[in-house]
Amino acid sequence: MPNGHVYVLRHGETEWSATGQHTGRTDIPLTSEGKQQAVAAGRVLARLRGTDKPALLLSSPRERATRTAELAGLGAPDDVTEDLAEWDYGDYEGLTTAQIRESVPDWTVWTHPCPNGETAESVTARADKVLTKIQPALATGDVVLIGHGHFSRVLVARWVGLRAEAGVGFAMGTAGVATLGFERGVPQIVHLNLPPV
Repeated sequence: MPNGHVYVLRHGETEWSATGQHTGRTDIPLTSEGKQQAVAAGRVLARLRGTDKPALLLSSPRERATRTAELAGLGAPDDVTEDLAEWDYGDYEGLTTAQIRESVPDWTVWTHPCPNGETAESVTARADKVLTKIQPALATGDVVLIGHGHFSRVLVARWVGLRAEAGVGFAMGTAGVATLGFERGVPQIVHLNLPPV
């Protein structure tokens, strides 16, 4: 029976997240507000789980994620992995939803493809790989995952056995925290989108 929880932390604000631009593989730093959010998110995590080192700390390789981990007081990740990278938006990288909808009405990442980017199936495969990888660590303690908005929402959906597209129903603001746990061995969402305060 797992003993730990999974804490999913989205990176703090960047210029592109503030303007709603889709930011997948582009490596954009945190804004000053994003840095403050990361510090505040560290306080949220400390309140939820204490300050002990987690059994496993994984981060996306993007600077906005690794810097968030550092500012949140989490220390160096045990592993920095592309498996936690944001959804690859392909040709839509850097565009807002409104800009994309000028040529593809009603477009969302949840319902339409990203030309030359990732499909929901490939994002699902990455999320499932992460969830499988963390299982041994959950037997001994908590796991902290530092990542991105859309991908974190897919992780939450997959944790409770839903399709990636169900992530549309879960919010994950900048530096927001989700807690994933169990009720009598059944995966559940304990907290979702706790703001950095």
